[in-house]
Parts: sequence; C-alpha cells; structure tokens
Amino acid sequence: MKTILLIGASSAVAKEVAKQLKKEGHTLISISRTEPDAPFDFFHQYDISSDDPMPIVDTLIDGLVYFPGTINLKSFQSLKSTNFLEDFQINVLGAIKSIQSYSKNLALSDSASIILYSTVAVQTGMPFHASVAASKGAIEGLTRSLAAEFAPKIRVNCIAPSLTNTPMASRLLSSPEKIEASALRHPLKKVGDPKDLANMTTFLISDASKWMTGQILHLDGGMSSIK
Repeated sequence: MKTILLIGASSAVAKEVAKQLKKEGHTLISISRTEPDAPFDFFHQYDISSDDPMPIVDTLIDGLVYFPGTINLKSFQSLKSTNFLEDFQINVLGAIKSIQSYSKNLALSDSASIILYSTVAVQTGMPFHASVAASKGAIEGLTRSLAAEFAPKIRVNCIAPSLTNTPMASRLLSSPEKIEASALRHPLKKVGDPKDLANMTTFLISDASKWMTGQILHLDGGMSSIK
C-alpha cells in the first residue's frame, strides 16, 4: 500500500480521488484550506497562497497530487496584471512550493509519482482563456522539466482535461441548456465527470503506469485532437 499526499484536497476531483484510493487501502494525507468531506487519514489546514512554510510531513510519500486551480475567463483586454499573477500564484507557484517542500519525502519511495493538472485550453486556443492557459502552459513545461530532472526516481505526469462538471465550473454548467451546449462542443458529446479525472489520477499513482513519465494526458472528450 502507498502513502499519498493530496494538496487542495477539498475539491470535487480530489474527493473522488480520495474515495478511489481509500478503497484500494492506501494511506491518505490531506492539505487544504478546509477539512474535506472525504476519507483522509491525516489532515493539515493550509492555504497554498500563504507565505508560511507548508506543513511538515514526517513520512515517506509515494504520490503527490496537486489540485488547486482557477477558471478565470475574461477577455484579454479586460485582464489586469493582477489576474495573471493570481492565476500563476495558485496554478504554478503553489505546485512548485508543494513539490519543493516534499521532494525529499518522495525520494524515499521506490515508486514515487507526482500528478499535476493542466487544461485543454493550452493546446487548443480558446477565447477568454489567456490567463489560465498561460499559467497551465507553465505547468506543462514544469511537468516535462521535472520528469527529466527527477528520473529515474520520481515520475511526473500531467492531466489536461476539458470542462468537467465540478463546483468550480458551476457557472458554465448552471442549466441543462448550458450543459448540452458544452457537451456538443466535444467529439464524445459530453462534458467531463470528476470520476473520469479520478480514474486517470489513480492510474498515474499506481505501479500500472510505472513506465510513464513526462506525459501530458489529454482527458478532454477528444476536443484537442479530433473534430
């Protein structure tokens, strides 16, 4: 069994990941602003945007999953530098701080895995996505750089989903009409479900993916690759 650290663990996807991992018997450590309603063994309260040091974890870590993210959709002309900085702080600097804080714990594992999240909007240009695509593009570059630097000890992979039915996306999916319109934009004619992302995340943590690193996995209903 593995010990998995989930950062930003109160999100809908994180809760689904926790449920799946707990069913497999893994030990789960949560770090988030609020205590999640999920089956974690240990909880540390922490705001990733804080300047304070991250909580001390005195144990080997086999997996680190970084969930915090933003959906800041505005026209390019209306975006301020503060918008870009806020998105970069949460999406990129928070991930960097987390990995730097716990890389020694990960190095103690014989099969460590880091999972980050991007967005389909990095590879598929979309209007009103300039800020989030810029920061998530940095995450994709970070994924490949760290995969090279940490090999062969620690694997690093990234999931790039399209729109997923979570509370963060609620204003984009707030009616049956919006859900249908969003679904029709995807070749598979549906939006993502937290379970879809959880399935891929648990796979990347598991030894079933032990020969995979530096990959950006497009979990997007076909949007980034087919019409």
